[in-house]
Amino acid sequence: MSSKTVYPVSTFGGEVCVPGDKSVSQRIAMLAALAKGTSEVRGFLRGEDAMSTLGAMCSLGATAKYDGDLLRIIGTGGRFIEPVNPLDMGNSGTGTRLLAGLLAGQKLTATLIGDASLSRRPMGRIKTPLELMGAKIDLTGEKGTLPMTVHGTPLYGIRYELPMASAQVKSAVLLAGLFAEGKTTVVEPRPTRDHTEKLFQALEIPLHIDGLEITLNGFGPGGPKIAARKLTVPGDFSSAAFWIAAVAARPGAELIVRGVGINPRRTALLDVLTRMGAMIDVEVTEDLGDPIGTVVVHGAQLRGTEIGGDEIPNLIDELPMLAVTGALAKGDTVIRDAAELRVKESDRIAVMAAHLRAFGVEVEESPDGMTVRGGAKLHTPAEALASHGDHRITMSMAMLATFADAPVRLADVDCVATSYPDFWNHLKQLGGRVD
Repeated sequence: MSSKTVYPVSTFGGEVCVPGDKSVSQRIAMLAALAKGTSEVRGFLRGEDAMSTLGAMCSLGATAKYDGDLLRIIGTGGRFIEPVNPLDMGNSGTGTRLLAGLLAGQKLTATLIGDASLSRRPMGRIKTPLELMGAKIDLTGEKGTLPMTVHGTPLYGIRYELPMASAQVKSAVLLAGLFAEGKTTVVEPRPTRDHTEKLFQALEIPLHIDGLEITLNGFGPGGPKIAARKLTVPGDFSSAAFWIAAVAARPGAELIVRGVGINPRRTALLDVLTRMGAMIDVEVTEDLGDPIGTVVVHGAQLRGTEIGGDEIPNLIDELPMLAVTGALAKGDTVIRDAAELRVKESDRIAVMAAHLRAFGVEVEESPDGMTVRGGAKLHTPAEALASHGDHRITMSMAMLATFADAPVRLADVDCVATSYPDFWNHLKQLGGRVD
């Protein structure tokens, strides 16, 4: 396990292009593998999560070849082959849950496994709706967790009201609905990320969206006939979020992020930062499918805010960094309605609270969030900060370390490669110091 030492810096900012969106990359890998012909994909993320998903699709019969930065995926024409070995999904909860839905109606049996962190994450939330559709899914972990075996069976469309706002569960049901008989409708309690819906539309898969209801007419056991095409993955907003928030909280700093995805269901962070007093401009440069654009940030002294309710699903991945931003702001920042953070790669509420306290920040933890009291003079943690196998924890702490009074050591940082392989290089590019 590797470690990094991050040094405080007086100036920070510049221009950066972040890697491809992980969620979009994984969905493209799945549907391009299902298509007939060769899809050409630009911007596909080479992080471990996306590559694990791509590897799984190759085990199911697809072929993937890189030509420089261009990824060509040769699809199966609609029918996967039964994998010889378990599909190793690494650390990817998104890939695992979505692939379970895609496989549920196929004529095969497949077992999905993952690393220690993924193997602790709950999978019952997809098992329930998929079994209502007729799927047969075995969860053999101790608490409804991986390993998961999907036995392909005939599926039937259902109307499913999500008990929680979850883009992963929504997407798993919609992907299963492709192979179901009849109509599948998913009803969301709150708007969540809509990458699956946008990709369906880009691939000309008919979909009806009425407010929070998404309806798909199933294609039956034969599944949809998808034609291969050229696709572009936008820059990952969740990766850009670390730089955006860190610069927003540093008076006088400036940042330009180009080619980043600015889907309104991903960019709630910008609304929160603006509410805190940040100066942010957004320009749309491409508006086909997921919109792509440029974000310009001018640093300022931020003030605390309350974060909760309907905005939580659309910034769930950015909440660790927002907790850091709260520590740098004046006043209290309250995060609530975010109990989902406790079942991510780590218990992000408990881990973030402990790490912030190590910097001298006062934090009050609650079951579904925390209150961060800003304005404390940051001091250097006495011990190296463990990642707990969580990439977003490590990257958030690296950002806070640039504001500290002495170098900060971060332990077990290999997990950053799951979503952002160039993170440390980009940190240096923007003025950070890292050993």
